[in-house]
Amino acid sequence: MNNKFKKAWNIITTTIVGIFIVIAVLLVGVRVVGLTPLCVLSGSMEPTYKTGSIIYVKNIESNDIKVKDPITFYMTNGKTVATHRVVRIDSENQCFYTKGDANEIEDPLPVAFSSLIGKPIFTIPYLGYLSAFITTPPGSYFSIAILGVVILILLIPSFFDKERQKSKKEQQPTV
Repeated sequence: MNNKFKKAWNIITTTIVGIFIVIAVLLVGVRVVGLTPLCVLSGSMEPTYKTGSIIYVKNIESNDIKVKDPITFYMTNGKTVATHRVVRIDSENQCFYTKGDANEIEDPLPVAFSSLIGKPIFTIPYLGYLSAFITTPPGSYFSIAILGVVILILLIPSFFDKERQKSKKEQQPTV
């Protein structure tokens, strides 16, 4: 491989690997610092959190929540997660009353303090679409295929270097 091609190849492969690392950190690695990434699936909190965004939620005690804070919580079924804004706090009954920013009316059921997951700290638009895609079977297969291609891309230069060295060795006269 000539030097210009090798240099361009190194830049391309380094960029691809860098993108994979950044995506991995944004989707998984943030858990190490206590953040939970969640995909925004509905428009109830637009324009604050757009559909398809990822929000990063930090654990927080219920007594640290104030009116107008957005909170992420388990809904009454204990499986579905939602993020809405606190409009009232009932400390006596230990519950929050919430409303989506895009909704006209308050949510019909209060949120128990025990259902609180945390408070969104920041968001990244559109990354939720990628996250949602990766968690589907076709998305998983696609991700594995892309990872395989990246590994091949990283290995190709060393293959050509070995072939070139072998060719040079064969061309050298024996004494």
